[in-house]
Amino acid sequence: MQRLPIYKALAWLNALPEDTARDVLLDCCGSPAWAVRMESERPYRMLEDLFQKSEAVWFSLPPSDWLEAFSAHPAIGSSKQTERPSRSSEWSAREQSGTASADTSTLNALAEANRLYREKFGFIFIVCATGRSAGEMLQMCRSRMRNSLKNEIEIAAREQHKITELRLTKLLEYERNYDTCS
Repeated sequence: MQRLPIYKALAWLNALPEDTARDVLLDCCGSPAWAVRMESERPYRMLEDLFQKSEAVWFSLPPSDWLEAFSAHPAIGSSKQTERPSRSSEWSAREQSGTASADTSTLNALAEANRLYREKFGFIFIVCATGRSAGEMLQMCRSRMRNSLKNEIEIAAREQHKITELRLTKLLEYERNYDTCS
């Protein structure tokens, strides 16, 4: 199958019915408020427009919406899927593939670090895991435990934003590579 130009993938996103658009956007970021606002920002004329609006919408949301997005992710190193079976679950598994080759002691240490992090901050440890090993993520989690809640939620929001941009790209790449009309 021939790859579609990126503008056709954007046209696909722009043409989706409102509910469907919100659902596919929710796969990119687990904040319903973000998905609703992004759906209402359509049409996206260029890829840069999509990313700029995504960033502006994300950082205009209150921390309660950030926390909702964080909760849509499985814990780093966990084999447990999110409650919302979707592309998001598949993407999370691939993004966390750096934990697949980790030894048991590293995975156990990561599980304990996740538990301590949640206990301290009240939300899961969120990191853009793409390309990172389990050991790297373990070190990051331990290091971030020294942060204040205010600093940590801002760091986590920036990590979520990175994840969202990667997922928006994956969403459009998927549409460029597969004919969803057949």
